[in-house]
Amino acid sequence: MVTDKLKKLQEYQREMAKIEKELASFDRKLLALPGKFGFKTVDALVDALCAAAKSGGGKAASSAPKASASGRKPRAVITPETKQKVKAMVADEKTGAQIAKALNISLPSVQNIKKELGLVKARKK
Repeated sequence: MVTDKLKKLQEYQREMAKIEKELASFDRKLLALPGKFGFKTVDALVDALCAAAKSGGGKAASSAPKASASGRKPRAVITPETKQKVKAMVADEKTGAQIAKALNISLPSVQNIKKELGLVKARKK
């Protein structure tokens, strides 16, 4: 019983030593990161990243989503915010195609939202 526990303890110690080596390797990679991007210190890299984040250097809101393996883009989720954006763009006299492209939704979705918001006239019979 005691020998089993000692064996487990030795196994855990070996695993911990392996993880510590991996951590040291990861630390070395992190310390080399600023040099790869032309910065002299980690602080300079962090400052540049913070400045980029404040200036909106992230992903553009109108970029198209990635296509799945079947070649189709993922299904868009129509949120209340999306509906409000459609309403505002209709007020700005944007076309349905322009709205669809700007919000990354389909033209039929734009038409359905406009219909739901009462922004289109009913068809005459």
